[in-house]
Amino acid sequence: MTRRTFLDIHGILLLDKPLGLSSNQALQTARRLVGAAKGGHTGSLDPLATGLLPLCFGEATKIAGWLLGSRKAYEAEVRLGATTTTADLEGDIVETRPVPPLDDATIEAALAPLRGHIVQIPPAYSAIKQDGVPLYVRARRGEAVDVPAREVDVYRLEVIERQGDTVRLHVECGSGTYVRSLAVDFGAHLGCGAHLTGLRRLWVEPFMAPAMVTLDQLRAAAETGPEPLEALILPVAAGLSHIPRVELDPEQTRVFGFGQPVPLGQGATSGRCGVWGADGRLMALGETGEDGVLRVLRGFNLPPV
Repeated sequence: MTRRTFLDIHGILLLDKPLGLSSNQALQTARRLVGAAKGGHTGSLDPLATGLLPLCFGEATKIAGWLLGSRKAYEAEVRLGATTTTADLEGDIVETRPVPPLDDATIEAALAPLRGHIVQIPPAYSAIKQDGVPLYVRARRGEAVDVPAREVDVYRLEVIERQGDTVRLHVECGSGTYVRSLAVDFGAHLGCGAHLTGLRRLWVEPFMAPAMVTLDQLRAAAETGPEPLEALILPVAAGLSHIPRVELDPEQTRVFGFGQPVPLGQGATSGRCGVWGADGRLMALGETGEDGVLRVLRGFNLPPV
């Protein structure tokens, strides 16, 4: 067998994760097809879920953790009248209850408490770790799992469609929100129980209208040659498109290149920013303080433009 050569590829792939694969399985499959030496993803999707999974290769992995905290949107399918061990259709049914007659006002009253800055209890079958062990591992062993509540942000939660006992919801939320828990709490407020039967991630900030790539498309491009593959990978800068851009002059570029703070002067916008050098190269994810001084958060070692 010919040993595959992996290259220093830098950029972001907007993968349409297929049903049935874990996020890591999807990442490793895509990484091998792309031929990237280093890769990471920006937040897990359950095997049940499909949709946008941004994959970071090379220097882009330095912002994967930051993108993990971005706002996200989903389309969720919820089945009323039954609860399961895993809060989705992969688990065993724990309890069934009749679904009461529901009108728009009743459904809205059940959804309203789940919007905004809320406290939520994640599912016992989740990847959250306690003492270094994922909760789902403990749950599968039959151990009693005490899941701590957490504060999360739900920006939008609206009904798209209802057919019988199945409700489709549009969800926009912040980092750490479990849509499975939203489904469970929705069912609890209605008094009949519920679980998640389908989930598709629509977008992750800043990729609000993503042109997603399937694994089949990636395989076809890999068979054609390097150019079609390269066309599917966004530059690292695409992950910084929603924050201000700072361009440095030659002297600032020299100083900042040594990792030293650079005063931008009065009127500089405070907060996180993408930093470009005088040669047009993306240098870093930076942050400007209230004092107008720019500092490095994550530096990039990208090839010359």
